[in-house]
Amino acid sequence: MVLHAVTDALTDSLKLLPFLFFTYFLMEFIENRTSDHTKQMLRESGKYGPVLGGLLGAFPQCGFSAAASNLYAGRVITVGTLLSVYLSTSDEMLPIFISESVQISVILKILLLKILIGVFAGLLIDFVYRKRNIWREMKRKGDNRKNNPFHIHEICEQEHCHCGVGGIWKSALTHTMQVWVFILLVSVILDVTIGIIGTAGMKHFILNVPICGELLAGLIGLIPNCAASVVLTELYLEGAMNFGALMSGLLVSAGVGLLVLFRVNKQPLHNLKIAGLLYLISCTTGILIEILQVGNWLNIR
Repeated sequence: MVLHAVTDALTDSLKLLPFLFFTYFLMEFIENRTSDHTKQMLRESGKYGPVLGGLLGAFPQCGFSAAASNLYAGRVITVGTLLSVYLSTSDEMLPIFISESVQISVILKILLLKILIGVFAGLLIDFVYRKRNIWREMKRKGDNRKNNPFHIHEICEQEHCHCGVGGIWKSALTHTMQVWVFILLVSVILDVTIGIIGTAGMKHFILNVPICGELLAGLIGLIPNCAASVVLTELYLEGAMNFGALMSGLLVSAGVGLLVLFRVNKQPLHNLKIAGLLYLISCTTGILIEILQVGNWLNIR
């Protein structure tokens, strides 16, 4: 069974390689050309930061969520803008969906849903912070860090996430192979699991259980690495996870964004609050999505 699972997973995953590489190359090219411009737009967004953050965060990989963490550490952007970026960031979902030939309409609906959730949550959080004058005090404390920016390539080199490091071709190839290995490992594990419990048994997998699935998927999404979104996306495509759980995991999954936040923002307790708020928003939203059967309304699986 294991040998058969490895053979099938290897065969299927090898077919994905050219699609993965093309997608990553295109994403690296666009991100490399627009990175400075998008960060400048975010700096100047003001009270509309969550709107712009939600839109910009939907496409780029973990590099943008890391950049947003750096801008927040210097109090250049608000906590609502930061969370809107985190919530809308798709990380590895987009290239995997594309390589697995998921319908473009489905991909666009999921991206749009993430953007809307990110924008709404970000605007609401900023409204609350302004009412309580929390942001004004935080900004005052962060003013002395504005001129000491944290460079994304430093965290990429330490965490091996290769966000545009070493040239577009090399970065795209490295990222492709890294994600391909994750896909292969997850596929083998899933094939063995399906062989043991059967396809029907996957419907009763814990990630398909209401509330429990969303809470567990949210914990997986908190892993500060692209492996989290790879695992979540593959589990969903194999039917081991419901749509609500997928959204919980993808909403909370901000790549290395949270890792950068804890490195550069010298307020550990506040960072934990942000992470907790991100998890709470993501899981609550995922549970509501599953209860209201939003996936059926949008004709997603």
